Amino acid sequence: MLAIAALVAGLNFGGGAAPQLLQDPGDVVRWSLPIAKLLVNVGAAGMIGALVLACYALSPKQPEFNAALDVAAASAALFTVASAATGFFTYLSVTGAAFSLDSQFGASLSQFLTQIELGQSWLITTLVGAAVTVLCFAVRNHTLLVFVTALAVAGLVPMAQQGHAAGASGHDAAVTGLGLHIAAAAVWLGGLLTIVLLRKQLEGRRLITVLARYSTIALLCFLVLTLSGVVSAWLRLGNVDALLTSYGLLVLAKVGALLVLGVFGVVQRQFFIGRMQRAVDSVGVSSAASAASAGARWFWVFVVAELGFMGIASGVAVALGSTAPPVSEAVSGTRSAAELLTGDPLPPELTFARYFTEWNVDLIWLLACAFGIFFYLAGVWRLKKRGDSWPIYRTVLWIAGLIALFYVSSGGVAVYGKYLFSTHMLAHMALTMAIPVLLVPGAPVTLAMRAIRPRKDGSRGPREWILLAVHSRFAMIIANPIVAAVLFAGSLWVFYFSPLFSWATTDHIGHQWMTVHFLITGYLFVQSLIGIDPVPYRLPYPFRLLLLLGTMAFHAFFGLAIMTGTGLLLADWYGAMGRDWGLSAIADQQMGGGIAWSVGEIPTLALAIAVAIQWSRSDDKETKRSDRNAARTNDAELNAYNENLARIAQRDSAGR
Repeated sequence: MLAIAALVAGLNFGGGAAPQLLQDPGDVVRWSLPIAKLLVNVGAAGMIGALVLACYALSPKQPEFNAALDVAAASAALFTVASAATGFFTYLSVTGAAFSLDSQFGASLSQFLTQIELGQSWLITTLVGAAVTVLCFAVRNHTLLVFVTALAVAGLVPMAQQGHAAGASGHDAAVTGLGLHIAAAAVWLGGLLTIVLLRKQLEGRRLITVLARYSTIALLCFLVLTLSGVVSAWLRLGNVDALLTSYGLLVLAKVGALLVLGVFGVVQRQFFIGRMQRAVDSVGVSSAASAASAGARWFWVFVVAELGFMGIASGVAVALGSTAPPVSEAVSGTRSAAELLTGDPLPPELTFARYFTEWNVDLIWLLACAFGIFFYLAGVWRLKKRGDSWPIYRTVLWIAGLIALFYVSSGGVAVYGKYLFSTHMLAHMALTMAIPVLLVPGAPVTLAMRAIRPRKDGSRGPREWILLAVHSRFAMIIANPIVAAVLFAGSLWVFYFSPLFSWATTDHIGHQWMTVHFLITGYLFVQSLIGIDPVPYRLPYPFRLLLLLGTMAFHAFFGLAIMTGTGLLLADWYGAMGRDWGLSAIADQQMGGGIAWSVGEIPTLALAIAVAIQWSRSDDKETKRSDRNAARTNDAELNAYNENLARIAQRDSAGR
């Protein structure tokens, strides 16, 4: 109810439901559309939150698990119906058409849903919701639920892509920010709603355990929600003065609700869970009913208050989506060729200094690198706390690798990679060769296995999921050294000489896929050569060097082919930027081939040296092991060998 009240108040204040000057769809459509969007958000929250909770916090051995999937299925059904209604009301809103049962109305609606991008987005969202609804009923396998959860999260992508005009400046950043914002809010709100609905299945200490796990998720969601909200709001506000507009005041109202929720999160972790624990301990564990009633009062006080502020934030968020921002998202008709292609103005002429002064921060990789450094250091700290050692060089290399990853995804290389093939290739070489050489020696899997406490209740935490992934049949296949080498070298040709290159260059989602793909294939290849983390099979050291040399020769041949080629790749992109500085498009492409051929030599040399050092250390370890065994057994193996030789010699003498 608070969400509805906040929505109505926000629409009235911001003018989001005011009559339109042209083709006004009427009061019913103007009010029904934001209400339907609010129901979409609630359905998405229940669907994703319940699935995440089932994957991370709940045990398949308990009734809570199936109950959570029932919540996810019901929420997915709500999400499906609300998405269909939103698509329908969106059609009425943008066309101003009146509802009718005749064939012309049906044909026009069908054309909107199948041929117009906005309609296609809601059609895809509806179909994804329907698929998740069925899968939540059909799939109860713990491992397969991860893929169902991924599909549910993917259903938010079309919603995120609607949040900013496709041709407007900052479109990619807006899509990323809104997508992260929606996903984090869904997990946070949906997780709490699921716990409330599962209250009867969670009694005593079980409720405390699940709440503690949810609290960790909620804290991460709060950080993502806050940062993505700041980015999204700034893109639409433009400056501080815009905070005094109706849109800006709604933003401040939402920020205030989120800050209160952040305080609730701190109270939850520092006070509430501990208070419940003491309440349960005070009555003992012999009576589950008594233990549950002892903590029930604290549970409901916290939940009612937090859900209330979540409702306010959700209602204001939907109202913001229907309110015109101060910064116009209209696409100007007088734009350069570069702006028409990329959505952003052509940057100044590239110089060496601008590699470090030009930035376009990618929020996904900023968060990924920041969380990667934080959790790695937290694991090292936990080992040190209990007296275990962890080599400092591993920590230094891991941090250096993630800092390099952040720079490649957000620094000057990322800025100019849109406009220059050579800079794009430089980023490719860093992602697939240089960064993995830094990350792999950090041994993150080994650290996680030593630092993360195992679960004993049948649920799966980070440690269990990592072990499952590492030991899966799929991981055994792609971690094989030969397969890793084929993926590393072969994907170069498949990527650059197929439509994948165009998709990854022109589409934001494709670009993110490209980054992940090159990073993973490079990581697998380097892991097969010098990795410390466990893998199913490792080649002997001489064959590792042969594999490295053979793969790098194939890599160099690819660079040579690009460097000597005369046909321009993506001519309608790199050749149509309208640059009045730098090399021509074909000369720049040939320079990119030279980068692929030559820059890779430095990581190759580093890998060869690392393999040689590991080989030498392996021989030293084997020698020391043999010496220790000889000392322990008084050279039993050598004496047995000499005795055997003496018997052979004696038998030969007797034979003569």
